[in-house]
Amino acid sequence: MGPAPVSDPARDGRYGSMGAVPTVARWWRSRSDPQRIELYTRWSYYSFLAALPLFGLLAVASDWTGAPRWLELLLLAATLATTAAAVQLSRRGFADRAAGPDRVALAVAVLAGLVVVGVVVVGAAGTASGPSPAVPWAAGFVGAEVLLALSVTVATRRLVAGAAGVTVLTAVGALLDGSAVPAAVVGAVSIGVAVAATTLAFRFSVWILDVVVEMDRSRGVQLQLAVAEERLRFARDLHDVMGRNLSAIAVKSQLAGELVRRGRPGAADEVADISRIAEESLREVRDVVRGYRSTDLAGELAGARSVLRAAGIACTVRGEEAGTRLPTAAQAALGWVVREAVTNVLRHSSAGTCTITLVPGDPVELRVENDGVTGAGADWGSGLRGLAERLTAASGQLSAGPVGERFVVVARVPARVPAVEEVP
Repeated sequence: MGPAPVSDPARDGRYGSMGAVPTVARWWRSRSDPQRIELYTRWSYYSFLAALPLFGLLAVASDWTGAPRWLELLLLAATLATTAAAVQLSRRGFADRAAGPDRVALAVAVLAGLVVVGVVVVGAAGTASGPSPAVPWAAGFVGAEVLLALSVTVATRRLVAGAAGVTVLTAVGALLDGSAVPAAVVGAVSIGVAVAATTLAFRFSVWILDVVVEMDRSRGVQLQLAVAEERLRFARDLHDVMGRNLSAIAVKSQLAGELVRRGRPGAADEVADISRIAEESLREVRDVVRGYRSTDLAGELAGARSVLRAAGIACTVRGEEAGTRLPTAAQAALGWVVREAVTNVLRHSSAGTCTITLVPGDPVELRVENDGVTGAGADWGSGLRGLAERLTAASGQLSAGPVGERFVVVARVPARVPAVEEVP
């Protein structure tokens, strides 16, 4: 019988079909954890910035009747301009926090906000018989709108100073509207504290987002360092093997040349030694490469458990003792599967848990599954394709693809297979 065909559950439906998953859910699963947190934070900002003026208009409208239509339209236009400028400020901040706020959008937001407060003061003066709560409410909503948009990029101390400015603006507006000094001060301080608390809460959300992104970047750097260290180790091994032998070949070549020029005997012996050293060097290099490429299932499982836990991914290994009873070739083949599957978990998923299960028998089955399904999961990368070809040549089978909320890699190999390093 020929080798079992290599299947892809994402293609043949063996482990479930992605067709039943709604497009939005599939798109959401394709995002990494940092991307999800950024999307949540960003759209929370946008939603709040869009909803805040509505509450402000409702507060004003409840106490503002009989105003001219043109004044109402001016208030609506200024409110929309403030909102649009605030959204642009936050968008610029999320795109590049190091660049600072968009000065044009900031100027538009401040000027439009002042127009809103001015219109409310004028309208309240012409329609209300006494002090109107619409004035401090308008000042508070405008200040909160601008400060929330700035909280993405501006330092905390400046936000606190801005909240103090909103307090002063609110008090001035209330006094201009005819409110008593105690009432104006109490109302302004209350609104200022509420604005400061809301702004600092959103600033804290941005800080959490920055921490998550930095942690994800650090994990990527750790993976790159691990690869670099392995390359350095391989380079050291080659240097240790080849340095001495190449030095000996160089010395003996010079000696043989001198013997030939002087017509002295012994040149043939030196050439024979050069040939022997070259053959030994070739054999030692092959040994180094073979040792570098060889895999040990127990070592790979231990390494997978260690590196996954270091990356903050809970790792569970089941049936590990069954691997110790397998032939060396079968262990090597499954070791390659563990190495490639764990590498994909670290590089291409946002997994929180990973389970490795070894089921003895003939064929032996190794199952690696994680809960970090991404958009790349349904499309096999070069690593999985190369591994599939390697296992196919060894009469094995590889399956990989999403199964509901998890991504599953399943490898089956006969109990007796050729050594992995011998498979092209």
